[in-house]
Amino acid sequence: MDFTSRYVALGDSFTEGVGDEDPTRPNGVRGWADRAAEQLCAADPGFGYANLAIRGRKLRQIMAEQVDAAVELNPTLVSIYAGANDILRPRVDIDDLLVEYNDAVGKLSATGATVVMFTGFDARGSKVFGTMRGRTAIYNELVRGIAGDHGALLVDYWRFSEYYDWGMWAHDRMHMSAAGHANMAKRFLEVLKYEHSIDVPPMSPVPELSRAEAIRANAQWVREYAAPWVVRRVTGKSSGDNLRPKYPRPTRL
Repeated sequence: MDFTSRYVALGDSFTEGVGDEDPTRPNGVRGWADRAAEQLCAADPGFGYANLAIRGRKLRQIMAEQVDAAVELNPTLVSIYAGANDILRPRVDIDDLLVEYNDAVGKLSATGATVVMFTGFDARGSKVFGTMRGRTAIYNELVRGIAGDHGALLVDYWRFSEYYDWGMWAHDRMHMSAAGHANMAKRFLEVLKYEHSIDVPPMSPVPELSRAEAIRANAQWVREYAAPWVVRRVTGKSSGDNLRPKYPRPTRL
């Protein structure tokens, strides 16, 4: 089908939709980009959607694998969020990485498409990821500059205080839950000034734990999620190594 409008989503697990499980969809996840695209497709019979994001991808991988592929799809709307997996590495040159990010956003903007970027989340409520708060703040300032230089729109995740509620997060504490993804879809469409009918599903209640229960819960989290995540990074592996993009060509949801 020859779509008159084409939205292409680029990035890592955030944009692929990890945390918003749906076994009926490619890669077993839905996510905020799918949810937003559903609204856009419903309102326009000529609207197509492609999602090239793959979990675990670092910024340079996204630049190498997804940017040119997105340009070839002749997009009218592009979203891109890259760099979160780099910030979590033991060593990272954020300034150097963001030079490449700037070049990629320039290439996407040159297509004439509306480009939407994201700041990183302020993880001050996490004892683990909160240690990266300073890095994320530097990343965000550079992202704001890139968006301003290229006329890109900005979804300011850093300022979304609703994500301090743990109900917005999946059990792995690393990715958004279904409620978090639905809320992000709303935020994305609001930046586009697009009227939507998205309802945020009820958040799973987070139980009050005693000190002993919290210790056990944290130990289980380390075994099930944190330790495998660390092992993958030490061994150079990724949770997305054997995955393909969910929607490599524009389609209707």
